[in-house]
Amino acid sequence: MSSRDEVLSRVRRALGPDRPAPDIPRDYRTADDRPRGQLLDVLTDRLEDYRATVLRCGPDDVAATVGAALDAALAPGWAARDVVVAPGLPADWRPQGVAEDDGRPAVQLAGFAATVTGVAVAVAETGTLVLDGTPVCGRRALSLLPDCLVCVVTADQVTGNVPEGLARLDPTRPLTMISGPSATSDIELERVEGVHGPRTLLVVLASTR
Repeated sequence: MSSRDEVLSRVRRALGPDRPAPDIPRDYRTADDRPRGQLLDVLTDRLEDYRATVLRCGPDDVAATVGAALDAALAPGWAARDVVVAPGLPADWRPQGVAEDDGRPAVQLAGFAATVTGVAVAVAETGTLVLDGTPVCGRRALSLLPDCLVCVVTADQVTGNVPEGLARLDPTRPLTMISGPSATSDIELERVEGVHGPRTLLVVLASTR
């Protein structure tokens, strides 16, 4: 018997064979009745507080706004071939000439300067973007390896709180939750960005407002 098995067997003996599972309190808020415009403002505020950049635009201006985001984030004269997009990203969200992720080895994705994806859900209260591995979001490596990540969020994807957002997701999907650029702190609390993922996060928020 391994040490793990021994510890677990002791726990089972201590609990007994008929110990019922305790009820889980679920009296937390599961919905948010704030107006859509207010939720968009809250999401923008939270993302900017995490040092992400938010660009708001109309539904017909997504590609131009994505291009403007890349202009601001990348070196002057960046080339479209240095940007890779999720395979299911709508054509009218893509700047011309960008590469599409074709399932190449993940290590090759690190050679791109930026990635553009959609999202499955955005949670306003926590400033969290959720990618679920569907074609519009792309595989997980796509959002982790290039140094700059651009996510397109539509107004109807924004929920007020986490329970409301989780209710829209398929729990069997590979969910990636993003709250700002990748960052960590050392023992002296010096912030270091880009350690575990993109150093730069840009969010294009498309709404009619």
